[in-house]
Amino acid sequence: MTAQLRPLRYEDLAAVLDLERTLFPDDAWSPGMFAEELAMQGHGRHYVAAEEGNKLVGYAGMMLPGGRQAEVLTVAVREAAWGRGIGSALLTDLLDKAGRRDCTEVFLEVRADNPRAQQLYRRFGFSDVGIRRGYYQPSGMDAIVMRRGLHEPVTPIPPGPAEPADGSAPADGSAPADGSAPAGGAR
Repeated sequence: MTAQLRPLRYEDLAAVLDLERTLFPDDAWSPGMFAEELAMQGHGRHYVAAEEGNKLVGYAGMMLPGGRQAEVLTVAVREAAWGRGIGSALLTDLLDKAGRRDCTEVFLEVRADNPRAQQLYRRFGFSDVGIRRGYYQPSGMDAIVMRRGLHEPVTPIPPGPAEPADGSAPADGSAPADGSAPAGGAR
């Protein structure tokens, strides 16, 4: 079965929160954080769901603040659906949306201990531009900051020997220090 992409909706919150707690038990977004983000859908935020049948198997979100930069906030795929191209489809949707909004570059943060997500992003042309020490709380895990220029050529990187062709992985954002709304990239 192929996953279908569609806008993420409030009705998806229970499934999203379940997946969030499964993939990110130490730093899952709260129901309030997701509700605030969905309220901004179409107004500086873009969220998409991947669905198979009537079951949510993944979701992704992006912040589009109105300038030339965008930021991937979250990409998450149910572990049972890894390796089927869902993470790639979600990320493609986000990058396409950023391109349609005339963004020239996209940023994200990804956990330093999540090589599967890092590989996915590198396959899509993201490169490391910095490290945020102790970014993910409460674990204190570092975040690798990654960037992709949307008008730069992307050289395909094949999957590693132990990695499925999809490379999708849990990746998600966290709340900013001011507590306003989730921002900052992909776990």
